[in-house]
Amino acid sequence: MIYLDAEHFVRAPEWTWYILFYFFFAGIAGGSYVISTLLRFSGDARDEAAARIGFYVSLVAVIVCPILLTADLGESWTRFWHMLVNVTPGDNSLNFKYWSPMSVGAWALLVFGFFAFVSALDARVRFIPMFLNRLFNILGSLVGLFVASYTGVLLSVSNQPVWSDTWSLGGLFLASGLGGATAVIALLIRNRPEASFSLGRLHQADGYFGVLELILIVVFFITVGNQGTLGRVVSFLPLWALAIAGLAASLVAARGQMRVRGGGGGSATVAGVHIDTVVVSILVLIGVLALRGAVIFSAQ
Repeated sequence: MIYLDAEHFVRAPEWTWYILFYFFFAGIAGGSYVISTLLRFSGDARDEAAARIGFYVSLVAVIVCPILLTADLGESWTRFWHMLVNVTPGDNSLNFKYWSPMSVGAWALLVFGFFAFVSALDARVRFIPMFLNRLFNILGSLVGLFVASYTGVLLSVSNQPVWSDTWSLGGLFLASGLGGATAVIALLIRNRPEASFSLGRLHQADGYFGVLELILIVVFFITVGNQGTLGRVVSFLPLWALAIAGLAASLVAARGQMRVRGGGGGSATVAGVHIDTVVVSILVLIGVLALRGAVIFSAQ
């Protein structure tokens, strides 16, 4: 169970699978919004269809987050609301604690949910003027970057072995979330002719995020090893292997200059080898989930 009134974990929080998927969907939510904004700012109108799908993904993912977080508490389903509003009789007010990573994270989800909802609605009916829309997307992306990375920062500010032994978790979760979001969008547009133009550049972007993630994984192992807690991490090598496999898939797709075959339903040729976008995306997403599992459970 998570103790929301604590700034740091004084003992292993004993998180369940709900938190694992909460961290996963938080990365997908923030990452999808950022990727969609980048596609929209690419200057090519043909990227708009993929950007629209990304905004839809972001909204769905951010809706799932508070559900998973509340489910992990094992208490009232109004608990997430209590994280936002003080319901103490005679003291009804906003429950924002800037010194608490938990409180900041809950409010970030609420604010980001607003951006995700408006952008998804605008992607559907286009009611925001172009200039304001671009400004709105930039602000939403800044919040999205925070949502995608703060779960790693949340772990780093605890006093748990492994988590507190490295400064790389915020960046690692951000890079992983961006890569996972790119994979989801690519998976969803693979059979959409109006959006397939963006498929190649999505795979290339996933490769760039994969390189950054790989660098941060190396930093993670070095920093944890310097603190003498590498043994906890090594015990989860199968999960790390899955994470690396996902990175390898994204790097192969990017390096091979993935080119979608006309009418191929998402198929592509990578360095002369026939491969399907579905395979790449699923491997990347499994890797994103495995990475979070390896980090989260290594300290419990």
